[in-house]
Amino acid sequence: MLSRPPALMISTVEKVLFLKSIDLFSQIPGEDLTAVALISSEERRDQGDEIFAEGESGDALYLVIDGKVRVHKQDRVIAELGERECFGEMAILDAAPRSATVTALTETAMLKITREDFQEIMTEKPEIAMGIIKVLTRRLRDAIR
Repeated sequence: MLSRPPALMISTVEKVLFLKSIDLFSQIPGEDLTAVALISSEERRDQGDEIFAEGESGDALYLVIDGKVRVHKQDRVIAELGERECFGEMAILDAAPRSATVTALTETAMLKITREDFQEIMTEKPEIAMGIIKVLTRRLRDAIR
């Protein structure tokens, strides 16, 4: 999506537009997404880098800006995710250990949102929490059909 040198950070406006394009944040008004954009940080990983491991404490949500990641349990692949997809979303609501390992398949640029920062925003703006809950509920319904 964004082709730029590794040292260049994306602006808050670009983050808001990116967040709006992601299913998890699609129900949240743009003005509220600005608060989310401000707490997000950009991270880059090289091909083969482990982003987090199964069993680690979950403390953040990741959104893929560019690149591809693999979600797996040892040798069993659960999913391969790319641009505009997210992983670790349960960690922004629950501190349970990670249920899988995520590894970068390519050079990957991501936005990271920590649980602590996100929970603070949800307290200030409950409509953000409601938007997230709607999307997660829809995903759960789709998964059990």
